[in-house]
Amino acid sequence: MEGASFGAGRAGAALDPVSFARRPQTLLRVASWVFSIAVFGPIVNEGYVNTDNGPELRCVFNGNAGACRFGIVLGVGAFLACAAFLLLDMRFQQISSVRDRRRAVLLDLGFSGLWSFLWFVGFCFLTNQWQRTAPDPGTVQAGDAARAAIAFSFFSILSWVALTVKALQRFRLGTDMSLFATEQLGAGAGQAYPGYPVGSGVEGTETYQSPPFTETLDTSPKGYQVPAY
Repeated sequence: MEGASFGAGRAGAALDPVSFARRPQTLLRVASWVFSIAVFGPIVNEGYVNTDNGPELRCVFNGNAGACRFGIVLGVGAFLACAAFLLLDMRFQQISSVRDRRRAVLLDLGFSGLWSFLWFVGFCFLTNQWQRTAPDPGTVQAGDAARAAIAFSFFSILSWVALTVKALQRFRLGTDMSLFATEQLGAGAGQAYPGYPVGSGVEGTETYQSPPFTETLDTSPKGYQVPAY
């Protein structure tokens, strides 16, 4: 984009909802938002099953409560982050400060990279615990929920890695300062500097007069002779 600042146009420009919805970054955020629901939703609803010894609930992933908590925290964190970054993307065009835009892009880049790594860890963790889970009536009943959480954890890795790449591209794009220079030069070239107002104590060039006593000033004083050497 010509004259763009970190992938966005000039500050204060109107936001086009259609073009914003079609942006790859927006589609990736919506997909990541849906994937996060598909991870923590099944774990919350069906991720805990009754034990054989009593009514006590245990995590479907090999009875490891940490696996269920890790999946829920990852999913809820991604859900909230996607919503927050979507709002930031909508307001990004209204940010006039280049420094604030740079901070927003760096925040997006850092968080997306971190969550990509956490999704990878979560996918490996949940897969390992599910492989170690002994089959019983409870785990068989909640098997679809566990497999759905694992599958969408893998899809979340791809979507968040793509978001990291998009944020890195925006950061490398940086700022095209020629836009601001062109605007300043264009505004200054077509305008004349205003003159001094009347009564300000400074006269214009039209009323300039020669300094006094210039006519009577004699550069060679009388009676003075150049000595001969």
